[in-house]
Amino acid sequence: MIQTIAFYLFAFMVIASATLTIMARNPVHSVLWLILAFFNAAGLMVLIGAEFIAMLLVIVYVGAVAVLFLFVVMMLDIDFAELRSGFAKYLPFGVLLVILLAAEMIFAVGAWNAGGIGLAARAAPTPVEVPNIEALGTLIYTRYLYTFEGAGMVLLVALIGAIVLTHRTRGGVKTQNVARQNQRRPEDATRNVNQPVGQGMEL
Repeated sequence: MIQTIAFYLFAFMVIASATLTIMARNPVHSVLWLILAFFNAAGLMVLIGAEFIAMLLVIVYVGAVAVLFLFVVMMLDIDFAELRSGFAKYLPFGVLLVILLAAEMIFAVGAWNAGGIGLAARAAPTPVEVPNIEALGTLIYTRYLYTFEGAGMVLLVALIGAIVLTHRTRGGVKTQNVARQNQRRPEDATRNVNQPVGQGMEL
């Protein structure tokens, strides 16, 4: 009974926060509603026994992606009124994209549950005594080891590429010279002055 109540609570909060993410006028509020949606989606994952995905939602999406979105939105000076002006122009394309994504999801669910020849019938059942994270880790580091390492290499190349693209030589930027700082003597950095009373400081 309590699991059913928790499911409907988390599901309602996910739908409500996702709707408010789209409808909020302030982009900062949209990111905060998105974080709430991630937290409630993690609760749904815990209910079905997918603890690993729940941790990914909290650690990766909330702790990194959503916080990055929040800082980017707060730091960039974006004219959101100008961005909203093209909403009606791209609305048909957005509706078409939603229909295509919904059709793909329905097709995927139908293929998974297609009688006795579907993917659900061919999936290897996980023993009850084996935790979800242990079973997932066993598959990742045995059967899908090369795929996992390939995904890591793709992320590493993307990280190096982002650093190379942003680390460029720019003029008019004051950089730190460590050798010059170490060669500076204390008497060159400070000056002792016997300041008379009633007089201002001479620069």
